[in-house]
Amino acid sequence: MDTNGTTADGPAVAATTAVTAAASGTRYPVAPGYRLNVRSGPGTQYPLVRSLPLGATVAISCQKYGEWVTGPYGTTRVWDGIAPGEYVSDSYVRTGSDGFVAPRCA
Repeated sequence: MDTNGTTADGPAVAATTAVTAAASGTRYPVAPGYRLNVRSGPGTQYPLVRSLPLGATVAISCQKYGEWVTGPYGTTRVWDGIAPGEYVSDSYVRTGSDGFVAPRCA
């Protein structure tokens, strides 16, 4: 099982929706049965920072494009910023969207 943290691409969500989701403190569940790897950047070539435990949820502060990854929620190149210098593939996070649900990372 690939827990490198990559995601699938989809249509972008309106910026106002993304800002609202980030500001609301919404947490999104990691796919059941996965200990998701957290990387220092948006790709599997970036160093491993830590692994999330089974049953984890994440607050997505921002999102950006990076390496393509296939996971239980599709194939994408969207990566979720969950803390400064910490990224997971959106393909392992159930956001309910194929696009952005948070503002773009700087």
